[in-house]
Amino acid sequence: MTPASVLGIHHITAICGNPQVNVDFYAGILGLRLVKRTVNQDDPYTYHLFYADAVGTPGTDLTFFPWEHLPPGRIGSGMVVRIAFAVSPMSLPYWQERLERYNVPVQPLASPFGEEGLCFSDPDGLALSLVAVEHRQAVPWPESPVPPDHQVRGLHSASIVVSHLAPTANFLQRALGFALQRRQGTWHRFAVMEGISGQILEVQEDPSVPPGEMGLGTVHHIAWRVADEAHQLEMRQRVMAAGQRATPVIDRFWFRSVYFWTPGGVLFELATDGPGFAVDEDPAHLGERLVLPPWLEARRAEIEARLPALTYPPR
Repeated sequence: MTPASVLGIHHITAICGNPQVNVDFYAGILGLRLVKRTVNQDDPYTYHLFYADAVGTPGTDLTFFPWEHLPPGRIGSGMVVRIAFAVSPMSLPYWQERLERYNVPVQPLASPFGEEGLCFSDPDGLALSLVAVEHRQAVPWPESPVPPDHQVRGLHSASIVVSHLAPTANFLQRALGFALQRRQGTWHRFAVMEGISGQILEVQEDPSVPPGEMGLGTVHHIAWRVADEAHQLEMRQRVMAAGQRATPVIDRFWFRSVYFWTPGGVLFELATDGPGFAVDEDPAHLGERLVLPPWLEARRAEIEARLPALTYPPR
């Protein structure tokens, strides 16, 4: 019997500018592993870069479309306003020193729910946090510049802003199986399953915030985990029964996807846990070369000629 909810965050996809700058920051400074170097399947002359733990465990990967031609985005209503990673509580002093050493401005996290952590932004202005989480499993990457005990352990939560809470709250609960966990002022914490790290969505209701605009430094979509294709189809039906249109199942080769908009204007995805990133690469060499889904292989020479070279691991 499949769960009547999504399982947690699968991945979050954002928009960046220069892909080498992106690699240098996420693999070099944050120490994440580039587990898949591929292309945007809807725009194959653009990279799609996946950063995660050592094996690309679902729930640990932040991914990017490098669209250098876009202007900076504008954070606002109907958008993700912050992405939080989980780290060990003992790691916060390490990360404070490391980020400052690389001239990344860092501030204490002002969490409405009392979590301890650090706030900073990536080179394109994407708002990030490192949140102290006592128990969070991830697979350390031995070649990371960050020691195993201090490595990022995965995506902890995402925060969104909407003009009116009720439509989004009703949809989250009715369609995706979220429950309201806590409320603090205008912020509402929703969670699925056990409500632990990686299963959290924070929603702020603020009618005064104008609509945001997608661009550099903004989130494109949040993908939520489903166990398999049967679970995906069940959740897709729940989405449509709640009044939202959903795409057919799309084969992304490393997982299957369904996309839909929330009532508050945020793009969501249902993504299967499998087959995973090792289906076409040796796990010891993930991300070292450009890989394409089989239906794009015939265009490899053309695609490679249009993509900028990347140095990885970054020097």
